[in-house]
Amino acid sequence: MSGFSIPARDGTVSENQGRNPQQDCPEQVEPHGTLSGRAEGHVSQDPERGEGCGIRHRLKRQQGNHPSEKGGKSNNGVGGCKGLKETPAQPRNPEGERRHTCTECGKSFKRSSNLITHWRIHTGERPYKCFDCGESFNVSSNLITHRRLHTGEKPYTCPDCGKNFIVSSQLTIHQRIHTGERPYQCSECGKSYIQSSALVKHRRTHMAEKPYKCPECAKSFTVSTALIRHQRLHMGERSYTCPECGKSFGVNSDLIRHQRLHTGERPYKCLDCGRSYTQSSALIRHQRIHTGEKPYKCPSCGKSFSQRSNLIKHQRIHTGEKPYRCGECEKCFSTSSNLVTHQRLHTRVY
Repeated sequence: MSGFSIPARDGTVSENQGRNPQQDCPEQVEPHGTLSGRAEGHVSQDPERGEGCGIRHRLKRQQGNHPSEKGGKSNNGVGGCKGLKETPAQPRNPEGERRHTCTECGKSFKRSSNLITHWRIHTGERPYKCFDCGESFNVSSNLITHRRLHTGEKPYTCPDCGKNFIVSSQLTIHQRIHTGERPYQCSECGKSYIQSSALVKHRRTHMAEKPYKCPECAKSFTVSTALIRHQRLHMGERSYTCPECGKSFGVNSDLIRHQRLHTGERPYKCLDCGRSYTQSSALIRHQRIHTGEKPYKCPSCGKSFSQRSNLIKHQRIHTGEKPYRCGECEKCFSTSSNLVTHQRLHTRVY
């Protein structure tokens, strides 16, 4: 049986000599990328599917065309799809599965359709186009997900709080807020996160990597969102205003958290004791009381703490830093609470 591969982009492609009459099928068919061993599809002009090349593809696997069974030369191929060609049968892997290999980078796939989808990374082909905004995609599933931004469809619902999501992966991440699951752990300090991107951002604090730089004042940040918030300070932009008290915020998420002070909403609940919080970060800190987790370790003496702020205060014992100064007598303190206690001496009435 003939295998299926994609040639390097600098190579020439030979057309099938035995042209299949069905190649010129006037019907609309499946675009490059949905080949099967037996079946053929049609490209849908529906915006859910995008546009195709208009050519019907078929991988013929009829016995009469199999060279090993009837001695005749097989015309098996991939129709008129430019950039694809028939190759000799490829060796099977130890599991007995035939592999389809990309000749550009050497990556192998079990299915020819997966190889075709992969090939679009090299060619830049994006055949699935959104008719609302013109954005294009290399696979139809990405177009379907994108279309939900226009339709407002959110088919994935959290069974705990009823919140809806566009894709299932967002729901999976969200549910970890309810379960407390934090599968992504920092190997340096032990801190855990509900999604891998948060761990990547956190690790920059250990490496002192701050790739996002403000063009106004040259201040750098570990994440792009922090830079965006910072830049609003230069612009004086505080576009999110609380309708209850008139307080303004630079980002919508800060306004949402603030509004919980007015509504009393506390959506983050501890499953161990039932205590609730307005922010997920507060719930995470609280849960360490139950688990005994102390992910913040002092590099000087090895003492561990459940909160980063407590580690910072502790480290001042080693460094001697006293950043809180009394305005009356210039005496300095390592914590703000000690300064407040001291200031009462100046205000005491005898």
